Amino acid sequence: MKPTHIEHIGIAVTNLEESIAYYEKVLGLECYAIEEVADQRVRTAFFKVGETKIELLESMDPDGPVGKYIAKRGPGIHHLAFAMKDVATSLKQAGEQGIRLIDETPREGAEGLKIGFLHPGSTFGVLTEFCGEM
Repeated sequence: MKPTHIEHIGIAVTNLEESIAYYEKVLGLECYAIEEVADQRVRTAFFKVGETKIELLESMDPDGPVGKYIAKRGPGIHHLAFAMKDVATSLKQAGEQGIRLIDETPREGAEGLKIGFLHPGSTFGVLTEFCGEM
């Protein structure tokens, strides 16, 4: 289990349109995709910086994962996502090493990727996501 690269950095925001404007106008980046991920109850926007992406996450439900995160901690960096060749095997190996898993098996995430999360209580406070091709 070794990441190939940082797939993206997830950032929780309260207003997707205002946040997109900042990344485009101030940083000069281009939003190349906006997507709704129904099971996570979020709308996402993506920007590319080199090989790494920035994923903005706006909650569509205050009781969803990102809505709860913002209520507790405010907007900001939400998670760090690593590209993995095999998400299922990587999750299994992390669990075997005593890491608490949020997802024991991969599920569908934004951009059609397989995703799985590791609990921040086992990863030194960083919500960690594994991503890979479907």
